[in-house]
Amino acid sequence: MAARTPSGRPWPVRRRFTVTYHDLDVLRHLNHAAYFPMMETLRCEYYLDLLGSRDPTDLDIIIAEASCRYLAPVGYGAELIGEVAPTPPLGRTSFVLLYRFRDVASSRATAVGRTVIVTYDYDTATKREIPPDRRRRLEAEMVDPVEAGWQVPLSTSTRNGGVGADGPSPA
Repeated sequence: MAARTPSGRPWPVRRRFTVTYHDLDVLRHLNHAAYFPMMETLRCEYYLDLLGSRDPTDLDIIIAEASCRYLAPVGYGAELIGEVAPTPPLGRTSFVLLYRFRDVASSRATAVGRTVIVTYDYDTATKREIPPDRRRRLEAEMVDPVEAGWQVPLSTSTRNGGVGADGPSPA
């Protein structure tokens, strides 16, 4: 079942990506690093819309953390649907965005991602509070991370500092 926002709407931003030759690795499938530029495109489209702008110089965010969980290989020429939506927690100066990707032809999930975003004042080089109008919209468009295919890392061993060796797990 597709994850939806609390109001039942689909995720706020959806975009189609085609896997190019440049995106392949020596194993002839989509290189893991290729998901991060796709996540950046989705993130910027989402946040610029949140700002009511189309000008990337208006972006007032900085990335504190980015991760991606790879679920299935993707070949040359495949088309992927990528989506982005906010998810808890929502902090005073930071928020989390989740990403999901699926193969158009097979509907198979190929990856899920997560970024922690900090609102940032580039003139003073300091973080700043999320403005109330943006906070309200982030809250209204949040999705459940478990329904979206992302879970908090669980401990599989105390020898590795309490974080599971596999990191986040798909639902």
